Amino acid sequence: MRSSGFDAVSIEILNRRLKIITICVIAAFVVLASRLWFLQILNGPSYRDQSDHNRIRLQDIPPARGKIFDRNGELLVDNRPSYNLYIIPEEIQHREQLLESLRRLIDLDPEEVKTRFGKASRLYPFKPILVKRDMSRKELAVIETQLFDLPGVDIQPHPQRHYIHKCFASHLIGYLGEISEEQLNSGEYDGNKAGDLIGKDGVEKKWQKDMFGIRGGAQVERDAAGRNLKVMSRKPATPGLNVWLTIDKNLQMTAEAALAEKRGAIVALDPNNGEILAFASSPAFDPNAFIDGLDKTEWERINSTENTPLLNRAISGQYPPGSIFKIVVAMAALEEGVIDPEEEVYCTGTARVGRKDVRSCWKKGGHGKVSLYEAIVGSCDVYFYKLGQLLDVDTIARYSKTFGLGKKTGFEIGSEKPGLVPTSEWKLKNRHEPWQAGETISLAIGQSFLQVTPLQAAGMISAMFNGGYLYQPKAVKRVGKDETSVYEFTPTLKGQVKASLENMELIKKALIGVVHETQGSTGRRARVKGISVAGKTGTVQVVGLKKTEALEEEGEIPVKFRDHAWFVAIAPAEDPALALAILVEHAGEGGSRAAAPIAKEMFEAYLGKEQDV
Repeated sequence: MRSSGFDAVSIEILNRRLKIITICVIAAFVVLASRLWFLQILNGPSYRDQSDHNRIRLQDIPPARGKIFDRNGELLVDNRPSYNLYIIPEEIQHREQLLESLRRLIDLDPEEVKTRFGKASRLYPFKPILVKRDMSRKELAVIETQLFDLPGVDIQPHPQRHYIHKCFASHLIGYLGEISEEQLNSGEYDGNKAGDLIGKDGVEKKWQKDMFGIRGGAQVERDAAGRNLKVMSRKPATPGLNVWLTIDKNLQMTAEAALAEKRGAIVALDPNNGEILAFASSPAFDPNAFIDGLDKTEWERINSTENTPLLNRAISGQYPPGSIFKIVVAMAALEEGVIDPEEEVYCTGTARVGRKDVRSCWKKGGHGKVSLYEAIVGSCDVYFYKLGQLLDVDTIARYSKTFGLGKKTGFEIGSEKPGLVPTSEWKLKNRHEPWQAGETISLAIGQSFLQVTPLQAAGMISAMFNGGYLYQPKAVKRVGKDETSVYEFTPTLKGQVKASLENMELIKKALIGVVHETQGSTGRRARVKGISVAGKTGTVQVVGLKKTEALEEEGEIPVKFRDHAWFVAIAPAEDPALALAILVEHAGEGGSRAAAPIAKEMFEAYLGKEQDV
């Protein structure tokens, strides 16, 4: 019997090797199958998502912000077309090279772009990062032509806020700024994303949620070079709600023109309901400048300038009221029965109010014999020094507060300050000293620690002529679409002056005399032909009289040491439709010269127009 050529040992070895090969082949197939399962089943959704991101890009469609109109439907704030430049981190191969290319093509700060990338590029590699807002037409054309050589760069249309009249009512309307990371994380800005512009002040901030709208989106197919091929689906954005202000555009422009090159504020109210008809603070600022974002140097310049254009003087400026406060003191004296309105005081130009304390009247020669009526018409300080001796500080404070002074009016837009009405308790607590009788004398002519805002002053003169009612000032008439509203203005009563109608009539008559008396009237420059105007002038010393006289002897008084000028007014006196508070800082002359003529312009602009209708 012939042998097969293999002995038993050889066959054993071959069988063992065959088993090993078989096991290796099976193991290889198991590894391949496991890897396939890991890629397709376990990590499949993730890779599909990355694949879709490479092929399909979700494009954000920001909504057009709601427009702002004046009370008559005049458009004040609109939106204009613009284009923003974005970079998608995942599509960038050489970041430094790309940034250098962009810097050569357009005005771009590479360091700022690197800062914007931060951790966002690591956490959200497919999320576009804004690097240039509102490109110019030239920049847009340059990027469009070079887009094929700029992988990761994307251009998206974006409605840009446009403040048509630039500085117009800027402190009331406010401005926009880029949303911060802290605001995004606060949960108060649902629907907003990094790079969005949100209201930072004024109406823009107060009505941010309603005006922003609802963003839309689109699925856009892109090729490997990042070029858009087609829109696969699209959900349009919903524009924000519009806002109609209570202000009158023409009256506002008149106020701003009157304050040009000056520092001060003008508030115009409808005394019958609290609607704000004009709201000017000067210097103002252009909200358009905030859209692109101010650099650190520019921001510091605006904040550190002596003129402080961001300060809303109408509600945050706190000033001694000067002689306009005599309205309150006269009312307190009448109500407390400490004077007879017919009783006369002789004014020689000075008054001794203590053993060594001699006070001067603004009129050096004096006013002669004056009753209450004549003291208000001529703004006689000596008469009111006497009232200061007859009244105590806490009584004056009580009547001040019934006129709405020393507390916030409830104005909902901006950072309103309360002003200050001092009391004996206040001084003891804050100055650690008892109140002195001589301080009441100063208080009686609107000086001392007393401070009011122009908005409070407008409310004071309104209450004097509308029956004693204090309304919450409001600046928004309606919010909504053309047909529907989410908000409509309704008057809100905040308080009422506690005084008799008889005493109010006595003071009202004197305030009319301030403007219309032929002799001794301090407000005659506010006269308007055919209209009965009532008002009260005021002059506020910034530094002591002795220092002012010394500066005059040396030459011209520096602007920062010049007096402030006040004028509060209302017309028509018998049926009031417009109340004004006018403050001109460092005017260098009294309210009769610096502020009363502005009131004349305002009344002619508004009431003259009303009469022509």
